[in-house]
Amino acid sequence: MRHIPEVRRRRLGDELRKLRQSAGLTSGDTARLLGWHQSKVSRIETGVSGVKDDDLAALLDALGISDPQLRALLGALAGASSGGPGWWMAYGGVIPPQYRDFISLESQARTARTLETSVVPGLLQTPSYARAVTRAALEGLPAATVDSLVDVRLARQEVLRAAQPLELHAVLDEAVLRREVGGPEVMRDQLRTLSLLAGLPHVRLQVLPFSAGGYIGLTGPFVIFSFPHITDLDLVVLDHLTNSLYLERKEDLEAYCAAFRIMQAHALSPKDSLDLIAGIGDGA
Repeated sequence: MRHIPEVRRRRLGDELRKLRQSAGLTSGDTARLLGWHQSKVSRIETGVSGVKDDDLAALLDALGISDPQLRALLGALAGASSGGPGWWMAYGGVIPPQYRDFISLESQARTARTLETSVVPGLLQTPSYARAVTRAALEGLPAATVDSLVDVRLARQEVLRAAQPLELHAVLDEAVLRREVGGPEVMRDQLRTLSLLAGLPHVRLQVLPFSAGGYIGLTGPFVIFSFPHITDLDLVVLDHLTNSLYLERKEDLEAYCAAFRIMQAHALSPKDSLDLIAGIGDGA
């Protein structure tokens, strides 16, 4: 996250200012503790400038912030790798910065609400399905690059197996279940896996059937991330062919959250969704 949106810098600055005030320190006190000019603290707190990894770590130390999850989240918010680089940095030569940004956010999120209209969400994909999707979406890639991208996709799924796993709420268009990505056998295995993962207590899966007709999400897939500790930090991610768009304005968030609630209300219940998945997997 090296190119940090201005609104994200401001939010980081707000949180750092609140933490400083909770510690009973003035900006001048903090600057003296760190050997900085007071203007540097002010620029960070007002979002005028970002903060480097080492500076953020030193600042959090000075403020007495030891909670590793909070430090990691603030690091992600700052575009830093506070607490050490994430595993995804090892794939820096394969995945673009925008994808690394997305994985960093996903790894720190408390919940993810996602609409998918064409493919199974990456967190729920089988290796064979992930390989077929990658080959289809990015034609002409060397086999080694495809292997690395699939490895990244599968490594991302660890967030669902963590001690405090990501809560995933997914709404899938029925087209996702019926498109034979990779062929019939790959798709049957993917549908079986979907059913198994949907049984996890932190995964809620619903299907929008064709019978629902047109719906508000037809314009395209999106993900809404929510985070622990920091309030008012939700953001929406829209994927495009060559880039990702991050929406953080309050009005955008409210619109997408409302749209997701509407789609959940019109989708099949989790139980009925599982029945539909099973029926499609059996060839119904």
